[in-house]
Amino acid sequence: MTTAPALVDALQLIGLRHTAKTLDDIVALATKRRWGPTQLLEHVAELEQAERAQRSLERRVDRSHLGRFRSMADFDWAWPSHIDRELVDAVLQLSFLPEARNVVLVAPQGLGKTMIAQNIVHAALLAGHSALFVTASQLLLDLGAQESTRALDRRLRFYASRALLCIDEIGYLSYDTRNADLLFQVVSRRYERRSLVMTTNLAFAEWATVFPNAACTTALIDRVVHHADIIAIEGESYRKREAQAAITKGKSARKVKG
Repeated sequence: MTTAPALVDALQLIGLRHTAKTLDDIVALATKRRWGPTQLLEHVAELEQAERAQRSLERRVDRSHLGRFRSMADFDWAWPSHIDRELVDAVLQLSFLPEARNVVLVAPQGLGKTMIAQNIVHAALLAGHSALFVTASQLLLDLGAQESTRALDRRLRFYASRALLCIDEIGYLSYDTRNADLLFQVVSRRYERRSLVMTTNLAFAEWATVFPNAACTTALIDRVVHHADIIAIEGESYRKREAQAAITKGKSARKVKG
């Protein structure tokens, strides 16, 4: 049985797009199970809620700029010489969000701090929160490119409005005083209001090398760490290990061929 086009159009008009798209299947299922009107409407409501939740998630993921990332199922907990797994698990459960606490991942390059940060952002998205993942350089380039005070304020309000903001790779580049002031404004606007996740390869005592001439560096650090879970990871780089394994594998392959 094929439903009337007019009914499909009417359902689309009132926003029941998924029902309109799958109406024949819904009618067939209702007929097979001999549903009454209430059961049919309950089923339609469940389908629409699930479809809208999925569309909402897809929009949030797209706007988050998260991109592709590896799941925590791939994280090798045995590799770092030091990592607080209990604390990592807690922040992945978003324990910090209700209290507007921050999370700072401190580790040398190649130990998975960005991977953990990306998984925190993804968990927030799945939980229905708005979130944004951005590198420090992207953030400061965007803010520095604003051509008027009004435009800058608009972008600052945008970065302040996300339920979760993740700023990746603080410490890999150095910035001038204006960039330090811009980052300070972002942190200040979120301070005790909304959570930040940050990753850095430097201890806080070394942040003066990132903003060498900035007077606000101490105040910036104070606002970041005042309400924060600090996750320090120690050990050798995963990527270094993988590169060495690839070299070893290549040598073995050449010996077999020889």
